[in-house]
Amino acid sequence: MARAIFWVALALTPATLVLHYVFDVSGTAGFVVSAAALAPLAFTIGEATENVAEHTGPGIGGFLNASFGNAPELIIALFAVGKGLPNVVRGSLVGSVVSTALLVLGGAMVAGGTGRLDRRSLMLQVAMVFAATALFLVPSIPGWHGDPERHELYVLTVPVAVVLVVAYLGLTFFNLRRHATAERTQPDADAWSLPRGLVALAAATAATAFVSEILVKSLDAFGNAIGLSQFFVAAVIVAIVGNAAEQGGAIVIARRGNPSLGAEIAISSSSQIAVFVTPAIALLSVLVGPALPLAFAPVEIAALGGAAVVVAIAVADGRSRRWEGVVLLALYAAVVVVFGVVGDRR
Repeated sequence: MARAIFWVALALTPATLVLHYVFDVSGTAGFVVSAAALAPLAFTIGEATENVAEHTGPGIGGFLNASFGNAPELIIALFAVGKGLPNVVRGSLVGSVVSTALLVLGGAMVAGGTGRLDRRSLMLQVAMVFAATALFLVPSIPGWHGDPERHELYVLTVPVAVVLVVAYLGLTFFNLRRHATAERTQPDADAWSLPRGLVALAAATAATAFVSEILVKSLDAFGNAIGLSQFFVAAVIVAIVGNAAEQGGAIVIARRGNPSLGAEIAISSSSQIAVFVTPAIALLSVLVGPALPLAFAPVEIAALGGAAVVVAIAVADGRSRRWEGVVLLALYAAVVVVFGVVGDRR
């Protein structure tokens, strides 16, 4: 089965690239084709991560999956910055944090059932998301009045972004050292070698980046065709498809009996987007287009903070339970409804 999906991924990815770059297929058709190509790529990344985690343990394995899986998010966001779409960028970043925290963790808990979680690692990363949300208030509150793209807000954004990036790198180094010491594992006999797993992970992530960019280019036409607001498309659809790799991988891995790694992937991804990817995009934005202030709307701040609080409650006891996953999925559905009602009027 795994080999069949791998070959499907190899077939769909070049087919998507040819349809887009040779035959100029875009719009709704481009969205459908590229979305179909992302699914087997997500499985491939999940398969590679699970094999890498056989050598590194769930903590480092989750970090690697989040890092490789969030590379497309960074590329997509910088592409949107260059196109002059700041609201799309901020909406997709908020949606990515919320979807990985609620949708992916909830799906992993439902798929994996009862199991133990690394409470210390998960709570540290959730705390980082909450801290990032608090710091985002510095440029966001002034942005609720007047032009949210004005230069003064970017001036406020720069020190916030620098503090978050430095804090993320420091805490990640500490966390990975702890995992490296505590998670000495003996890989199964049939596990891939570490070099093979890392090469497969990198190759699948690179393919995901190209396919994701094509999908994002077709999202505007797709949204117009079905009557969705730009904010909803960014915060829900772009967020989900841009992170399809780690989302699918986390749920597949949890279903295979490893809920700890599934949860680690979900929360690592959410934390990495909030504390590293988002400020990094703000700092890099001046190189590719207009400077991007991290001036989030009230509904976006509320979604970030609310997701962090709910996830902290869910993982506080260090146990994964299926009913908790159902609650997280229901809460994500509620957030989606709110995003749909608020729309571009946020």
